[in-house]
Amino acid sequence: MPTPSTQHPTPEIKILHIDSNHPLLWQQLQEAGFVNHDDFTSSKEVIEAKIQDYQGIVIRSRFKIDKTFLDKATNLQFIARVGAGLESIDCDYATSKNIQLIAAPEGNSNAVGEHTLAMLLSLFNHLNQAHSEIKSGHWNRESNRGHELDGKTVGIIGYGNMGKAFAKKLRGFDVEVLCYDILEHVGDANAKQVSLKELQEKADVLSLHIPWTPETDKMVNTAFINAFAKPFWLINTSRGKNVVTADLVAALQCKKILGAGLDVLEYEELSFESLFLSSRAQQRDLPEAFQYLINANNVILTPHIAGWTFESHEKLAQVIVDKIKGMYC
Repeated sequence: MPTPSTQHPTPEIKILHIDSNHPLLWQQLQEAGFVNHDDFTSSKEVIEAKIQDYQGIVIRSRFKIDKTFLDKATNLQFIARVGAGLESIDCDYATSKNIQLIAAPEGNSNAVGEHTLAMLLSLFNHLNQAHSEIKSGHWNRESNRGHELDGKTVGIIGYGNMGKAFAKKLRGFDVEVLCYDILEHVGDANAKQVSLKELQEKADVLSLHIPWTPETDKMVNTAFINAFAKPFWLINTSRGKNVVTADLVAALQCKKILGAGLDVLEYEELSFESLFLSSRAQQRDLPEAFQYLINANNVILTPHIAGWTFESHEKLAQVIVDKIKGMYC
């Protein structure tokens, strides 16, 4: 670990930026004495050929930072991801090489909390369905009769920055909020920490705020869904691969899941910048489960934008700057 200093980092710390971010990130690092270089277009192989020249790299999710990459990064001291998760990095191998990993879940947690609440209220009040019907010339009141959130039990799985932000947004509602997390003692005044079994027994709403790990991959499957005592609404603003889409659709069809708000999808590319739609010319070539989601009135889909606000764009960058500077200055 470099020796902390109250002045500019010494010796010279060179940082390679491989994704564009808010300009304050570059500007403030430069003002702090770091040397910035960028390469937003080269292939992974080209980046690997020069990464030994850098002490730091700033990424989003352009490509996997794997063992091959890390073996070539012989002088790398930190990897900073301008986002919440680190699944695009081989974290264990990086840590074994004494490379510090930096993420910024604090930067977009408020945005995710607001988006999660928006999806839930939209589902409860049939906003997407009613909007589409009126634009098509149909004025249907009874079929769009909604539900009130008050009196419901909201279960949150994953009670870190994102889960806590959503729970905070629920304080204005007369709801019981339960949380489940692999860490102990994370509950607070906004959510009571319980076992997964208790959450599944009581929840009317389930909101996922978990990373994508081997433990959470395909976690929401038929067995997991059927363990809930009541039909429930599902919101996923975490990672698409945490949910088995075909099993979700089956639960929607039998009304075990009453509706779903999905900001993330199983089919996303690692970069989150595209869906497999780009390689499929016609909708009939899409998986049957995805076609169902597209056409279902009780499903709301957004393109991985829960944490993608103008405000979070700036806040994410600021968190990364502060953490990098904290290593050296």
